[in-house]
Amino acid sequence: MLYNEDVFRRKSEFGGSIEVICGSMFSGKTEELIRRLRRAQIAKLSVEIFKPKTDTRFNETAVVSHNSNSIQSTPVDTSSSILLLGSQVQVVGIDEAQFFDDELPNVCTILANKGVRVIVAGLDMDYKGKPFGPMPQLMAIAESVTKVHAVCVKCGNPALYSYRLVPDENTILLGEKESYEPRCRTCYHKA
Repeated sequence: MLYNEDVFRRKSEFGGSIEVICGSMFSGKTEELIRRLRRAQIAKLSVEIFKPKTDTRFNETAVVSHNSNSIQSTPVDTSSSILLLGSQVQVVGIDEAQFFDDELPNVCTILANKGVRVIVAGLDMDYKGKPFGPMPQLMAIAESVTKVHAVCVKCGNPALYSYRLVPDENTILLGEKESYEPRCRTCYHKA
């Protein structure tokens, strides 16, 4: 465990927090993450952004939204790297949190307890509709959770599921519109 008792005893001059942005694919999670991080930069806060090293879909070193908005980031292999690299800043952004290891909630807690504002974005469910990676734990410990929705490609209702179009049983399959589409509850279960 990464918990350190001294971290919990220290107070910061500015309060830390954990914010989670979650939803299905194509719902605007990364777009919202970038928006919040840019506002922090405008406020002249020190910001560091992280993403999993395995996510190279758009760019190896930038977080990129489906609308092609981007912000430079540091790709890391493990959540403990975030703790090492992000503990000296005021705001930490983390994209694709579902791909990180189970220590991510502990890392976010330690950072928040040190006074860091931690903003995390990720899929809350995998393609089977099951809670994904460390996201449920992050949602439970967060001060705020923003659930964003895509538009169902079948009926136009709010979509909360990422329906997989290709036959692959692996939980993790990096892909875009050729591999996934957003669907509402009804259209997801009709398939």
